[in-house]
Amino acid sequence: MTGAHRALETPLGPLVLSADASGRLTGVSFGPTSNAPGSSGAGGVLDDAAAQLGEYFDGRRRAFTLPLAIGGTSFQRQVWEQLRRVRYGTTVSYAELARRVGRAGAARAVGHANARNPLAIIVPCHRVVGASGGLTGYGGGLEAKRFLLGIEAGAASRHPG
Repeated sequence: MTGAHRALETPLGPLVLSADASGRLTGVSFGPTSNAPGSSGAGGVLDDAAAQLGEYFDGRRRAFTLPLAIGGTSFQRQVWEQLRRVRYGTTVSYAELARRVGRAGAARAVGHANARNPLAIIVPCHRVVGASGGLTGYGGGLEAKRFLLGIEAGAASRHPG
């Protein structure tokens, strides 16, 4: 794999940040960092991503301002773009997200696109819930999803607007 990588310790455990050779963030993933390459290259965007994620975890950041390189299919990119429009501190159902991408009957396909999101937290797939409002699957686990939504609920109550 080309590009740069950095392990980041967070309140949720380790994250691996990845960037391409042009300095755009390509990945934020959960998991053990023992198999991840050490920090190398693209320090600017990886440093910025680490700092912004730190601010997010502290409840001081509501939106990320990072250069992104998002692959995926056309449909996946549409879903991920709609995810980026889900307001901080709010949730949306898979069915509603499908409607927003113009595919009202495609809640399951939206779920599959959500599961392939390469930029956890940055592209906020944790804000998608089941039709009843209940928490459903999340790449980092349901406890991580609950934690992220809790950060946003707490910060939203401390900082109106």
